[in-house]
Amino acid sequence: MYKLSTAQLWVDDQDEALEFYTTKLGMEVRSDVTMPELGNFRWLTVGPPSQPDIAIVLMAIPGPPVMDAETADQVRSLMSKGFAGTVFLTTDDCRASVEELKGRGVEFTEEPEERPYGIDSGFRDPSGNSFRLTQVTMAGV
Repeated sequence: MYKLSTAQLWVDDQDEALEFYTTKLGMEVRSDVTMPELGNFRWLTVGPPSQPDIAIVLMAIPGPPVMDAETADQVRSLMSKGFAGTVFLTTDDCRASVEELKGRGVEFTEEPEERPYGIDSGFRDPSGNSFRLTQVTMAGV
């Protein structure tokens, strides 16, 4: 049996991402390790306090030899447009959660809206990664 443990998001600035995910989204740091022997590679993960077995890697876009400059620019371009993937978050009360997050400084790209599966809204992180915040009202979704 497989279980989801970790997912990765590209970020432009790990410190800025850390501030956003902890202060604004209320996540907690899972690990923050810098490895000098790997060129000061930083392994930075966060996750929701209610799900201690799930982590999101906030991965800096690497340079050569890991990623060439053209590819790094393509990743940044996709991120800035919100097309580098989407993280789906669920909540029991979408409208209340949106107001709470707005109070912490999160800017929403889509206000809560009734959909066939529930109430759905959208926002992005400082790097442009897309998030959906949804109150699911249909069983099995």
